[in-house]
Amino acid sequence: MHSIKKYLTLLICFFSFILNAQSQNPLYTTDYKQQKQWVDSVYNTMNLKEKIGQLFMVDVFSSDPKEKTDKIKQLISEYHIGGLIFSKGGPQRQAKLTNEYQALSRIPLMVAMDAEWGLAMRLDSTHAFPWNMTLGAIQDNKLIEKTGQQIAEHCKRLGVHINFAPVVDINTNPANPIIGNRSFGETKNNVTQKSLAFMRGMQKEGVLASAKHFPGHGDTDSDSHKTLPTINFDAARIDSIELYPYRRLIQKGLSSVMVAHLNVPSLERRSNFPSSISERIVSDLLKDSLGFEGLIFTDALNMKGASDFKEPGDIDLAAFLAGNDVLLISENVPLATQKMVSAYYAGQISEQRLSHSVKKILYAKYKVGLNKYTPIDTHYLYEELNTVHNKVLQEELFENAITVVKNDRAILPVKNLDLKKIAYVALGDDTGDAFVEEMNKYAQVDVITGSLLSDILIQLREYNYVVVGYHKSNASPWKEYKFKDKELVWLYEIARLNTTVLTLFSRPYAMLDLQTTTNFEGIVMAYQNSDIAQQKAAQILFGSIEANGKLPVGVGKEYPAGTGIHTKALQRLSYGVPERVGVNSYKLNKIDSIMDYALSNNMTPGAQLIVARKGKVIFNKSYGYHTYNKKREVKSSDIYDLASLTKILATLPLTMELKDKGVISLGTRIGEMLPSFKESNKEHITLRSMLSHYAKLRAWIPFYLQTLDSVTSKPSAKYYRNKPSEQFNIKVANQLFLRSDMKDSLMLQIRDSDLRDRLRYKYSDLPYYMIKNFIENHYGNSLDALTLQHFYKPLGASNTGYLPLNKFDENRIVPTEDDQFFRKQVIQGYVHDQGAAMFGGIGGHAGLFANANDVAKIMQMYLNGGSYGGKTFIKKETLEEFNTCYYCDDDVRRGIGFDKPQLGDVGPTCGCISMTSFGHSGFTGTFTWADPEQEIVYVFLSNRTFPDATNRKLISNDIRSEIQRLIYDAIIY
Repeated sequence: MHSIKKYLTLLICFFSFILNAQSQNPLYTTDYKQQKQWVDSVYNTMNLKEKIGQLFMVDVFSSDPKEKTDKIKQLISEYHIGGLIFSKGGPQRQAKLTNEYQALSRIPLMVAMDAEWGLAMRLDSTHAFPWNMTLGAIQDNKLIEKTGQQIAEHCKRLGVHINFAPVVDINTNPANPIIGNRSFGETKNNVTQKSLAFMRGMQKEGVLASAKHFPGHGDTDSDSHKTLPTINFDAARIDSIELYPYRRLIQKGLSSVMVAHLNVPSLERRSNFPSSISERIVSDLLKDSLGFEGLIFTDALNMKGASDFKEPGDIDLAAFLAGNDVLLISENVPLATQKMVSAYYAGQISEQRLSHSVKKILYAKYKVGLNKYTPIDTHYLYEELNTVHNKVLQEELFENAITVVKNDRAILPVKNLDLKKIAYVALGDDTGDAFVEEMNKYAQVDVITGSLLSDILIQLREYNYVVVGYHKSNASPWKEYKFKDKELVWLYEIARLNTTVLTLFSRPYAMLDLQTTTNFEGIVMAYQNSDIAQQKAAQILFGSIEANGKLPVGVGKEYPAGTGIHTKALQRLSYGVPERVGVNSYKLNKIDSIMDYALSNNMTPGAQLIVARKGKVIFNKSYGYHTYNKKREVKSSDIYDLASLTKILATLPLTMELKDKGVISLGTRIGEMLPSFKESNKEHITLRSMLSHYAKLRAWIPFYLQTLDSVTSKPSAKYYRNKPSEQFNIKVANQLFLRSDMKDSLMLQIRDSDLRDRLRYKYSDLPYYMIKNFIENHYGNSLDALTLQHFYKPLGASNTGYLPLNKFDENRIVPTEDDQFFRKQVIQGYVHDQGAAMFGGIGGHAGLFANANDVAKIMQMYLNGGSYGGKTFIKKETLEEFNTCYYCDDDVRRGIGFDKPQLGDVGPTCGCISMTSFGHSGFTGTFTWADPEQEIVYVFLSNRTFPDATNRKLISNDIRSEIQRLIYDAIIY
C-alpha cells in the first residue's frame, strides 16, 4: 500500500510538472504531448549543419531584383536556415517568394516581420495602423488589443508567424532618435498595459509577439542602427522602469524577446560591450532572473551597434553563447555557420546548449502551425489585407487618441457658428488639405496664405476664430517634427492678436519648442498627419465626436503625461465607415452601379448623394458632370437647385418656429394670416389642410405664360426689360428684369383663383406662396435673410441659400435647364421654377440652393428632435405634430408640409421604410428623406432637367427610390 501511495504521489508530481511547464512556457501548446513528439521527431532527423541552420533568420526584400532574392534559395538549400525576416516590398511579391522558399525547405521556415504598426511598416499596398505614441493616448485598452489582433490577422494571411512587436521601450527621453513615436509613452504603467493588450491581441490570433528592445532603449539619445547607445542608469532604476513591462508580459505568456545592441554599464561590466552578446544580460538577467522561457532574438546583427564590435561570424557565435536562440540578419551566414560548427566540435557549444535553442525554435514552429504548413493563397490578398474592419478600427483609434490639451473658456468644440468667422493658417511642411476639407463640412473655413507675417495678420483682422494647423510628414515615425524659428515667431504673433486654436499633426514633443502657450485658447494634439487624423481632428473641433485622449508623454511642466480634456459632442453630423453604424459597405456601394446606369442612359448629367445613419455620414459621393459636355465634374461642394425641397428646408422650419412661438397653430386660417385673403374663397382654409394638400387648391398657376409675347413667345416688353430700373427691378434671369408691381399682381391671382370642385388630395405649390407672404410680413424681412439668420448660419449650412450668384462662384452652381420656353437661356444660378423666378428667385415653394451635405444637416436636425450643434431650433413636439398624417383615412399620405410614405403601392419611396419617415422630392431631380426608426438620412441631388425638363428617365426608372431600397438592404442591424 505504501509503494502504491508513493507511485501515485510521483505520478501526480510528474503531471503537475508537465501542466506547470505548459502554463509557464509560452511556446508550449495545449496538445503538448503531440507537440513534443513532433519536435523530437524532427530534431532527431537533423544533422549538425541543419541544427545550426535553424538558428539563423535572414532578411529578404521582396522589392529586390530576382538575382538577389534567389541568393536566399542557396541559404535554404545549403545552410538550412530556420527563418526569414521580410523587409521592404509588396504583399503579392512577398507571398510569391514565401511560397517558393517554403517549398525548398525541408523544415518549414519561420517567417517574421517588423510590423509594429502593421505590415505597412515594411510593405506597400497594406493597411497602416497608428503609431504606438498615438495608441498610447487611448484610454480604452480593448482598442489596443483589437489593433494587435488585426495586425496578427494580416500577418497570418501573408504567412508571417512572428511580429517583432510590441515595442515596450519607455520613452523617457524626448531626444530619442530611434524610438520616439514607436513607444507607447513615458510612464511604465501605460506602456505596460498597452503592450499587454497588444500582445494579447496578436497571440490570440496565433502570431507570436516579441517584446523589444531588451533591456530598454527608451532613454537613449543615439540610434543603435548607427552606433552603440549607452544606458547610464543604475541597476535599480533599470529594474524599476525599463524591466517593468518585460516582467509583466513574461508573466502573461510573452512568446519572445528581442535583445538590443546597447551599452549598459550597470548590467555588463565590460566597457562598451553590446547587451546582445552579454551573457549577464541575456542569460543571467532575462532567462534566469526574469524566468523567461520563450524565444530570444538578437536585434539585427548587421546594425552598427553590434557589427562594429566583432567580425562577421564572430558576433553570431558570441550572441549564441550569450544565450540568444535566433541570430537575426547575420552579415555572413556561411561564415557564421562555419564558426558555429567549429565551436561545436571544439566543445565551446555543447549538444545540450544547441538542442535547447533548436528545440525552442521547433516548439515555436509547431505553435504557429508549421507542422501542418500550407502555402499562401494569393487570391484576394490585397482585399483581405485592407478590409473595412481595418477602417472601422482606424477610425475608433484616432477618435479615442486625439487629445484636447488646452481648452480655455470651453472654446472647443466650436459653438454658435452664426457668430463665428473662421480662418485656417497652415504651418509645417506637409499638407493639411484633408483637415481643411473636413472643417468645411461644418462651416465656412477660409484658408489664409501669405509670404509675409504682416500679410497674414492683415487678412486675419476679418476673422474672430483662427485655427492653426501644424502639419509634419506622416511618411514615418522618425520624420522631423520640430518647429522652425520662423514658424514660432508667426505662431506667437497670430495667437497674440487672435482667438487661436493650435492643432498639431506631429509627435507631441513638438510642443516642447513652445516657450509659452498663454495666448492659445485651445490646443489639440492629433499625433499624426494622415488623412484620417486630420478628418477626426476636424470632427472633434466641431463637436461631432468627443475628445477622450490623454498625452502619453509630458510636454513641459504645464502639460504632464496624462493631460487631456474631455469634450462632449454637439449632435452634429460626423463622417465615417458604414459598419460603425450597422450598415454593410459592400452592399451600400452597389449604389455606384445604379448611378453608372443612370448616367450612361442620360437620366441626369450628374448627382450628389449622401447617406447618414445614427448621426454619421456613411456615404458621400459625387457623380458625373454639370452638363453632358463633361467639362466640369460634380464636386461635393457644388450647389444644386433644390426645387420643392425648399418647402421643407426653408418655409417649413420657419413655420414650425412660429408655431413654437405661439404665433400660429395648425388651426390658423389663411384669412387670419393674410388680411387681404379675407372674404375670399380661401379665407377659412387652415394651415393643417393646405399643408397636407387637402384644401381644394389648384396644383399651380403658370404665371409666366401671361407675360410672353403672343406672337414671338418671348418675354413681352410689357413686362420685362434687359436692364434694371425702378419700374423693372425683379431679376428673373440673366439680363431679364420683371415689372416691379408683378408680385402684388401674382398674389391677387392666387387669392382670386378658383378652388377645385371636389375635396381630395392634390399636391399644390400655392400654400407656400401664401405662407411666404405671411412670414415675410410678420418679420418684416425676406425669406432669404430669415432662413439664413434663423437656421442656416447656426447650423453651419454655409452652402445653402437663395440667390446663389450673390454668395457663390458661378462655376460651383449646377445649371438646371436650357430654357427655350420662358427665359430663352441656360438657367444657371437662377431658380428653375418659373413662379419663384417671378418673385425674384425667392419662393416659399422653390428657390433654395444647397449641396447635399447641407441638406443632410437640416434633415439630421429634424431627426435629432429639432436640435443640432448644441442649439434647439424647433421643439420636438412640434416636429412630431408636423410629421403626422392627419388625413390618412381620406387617402392623403402627407404630413404637414412633409411628404410621407405611400399608403398603397405607388408613392415617393421604395415602400420599404417606416411610416414615421418623412421627406420631399423636387422637380429638378432632387430628393431627401429621413427615417426616425432606422435613424437614416438620405439626400439625392441632380439636375435631371438639364438640358431639357421633359427628360423624365430618372423618374420613370425610379432611380431615387431604388437607391433608397439598396440603403435599407444594406442595414445589418
